[in-house]
Amino acid sequence: MIRFPAPLLLPLILLAGCTVQQTAAPVRSTGMAPVAVPYTSVGLERVLGQDAAGLTKLFGNPDADVREGAARKLQFQGSFCVLDAYLYPKDGSEPRVTYLDAREPDGSAIDRASCVAALTRRDGGR
Repeated sequence: MIRFPAPLLLPLILLAGCTVQQTAAPVRSTGMAPVAVPYTSVGLERVLGQDAAGLTKLFGNPDADVREGAARKLQFQGSFCVLDAYLYPKDGSEPRVTYLDAREPDGSAIDRASCVAALTRRDGGR
């Protein structure tokens, strides 16, 4: 067994506590990063608050009509986007649109107002 004199051990002990800050290598993405789509109601004035008849008049017949309890989801599809309109009753009245969700046909995010504008110009919409 090798013995070191105490004065030589002290610097070794102090050096053992020193560390070098490690930095991670940058992560390189192979695909496109998701784009945050701002949540605003600008451009949605003619849709928010509408009932099912108003949506049908604006966009034509829905491509899907899903009911769950008193709530309802109407889906409208076009070549540009898919729009989901969520209708909920308030105080016993007829369900009206309180929320909209939009996406491109491949599922990518899209601005809701752009989708509304595109769907009002599709065949069947007025």
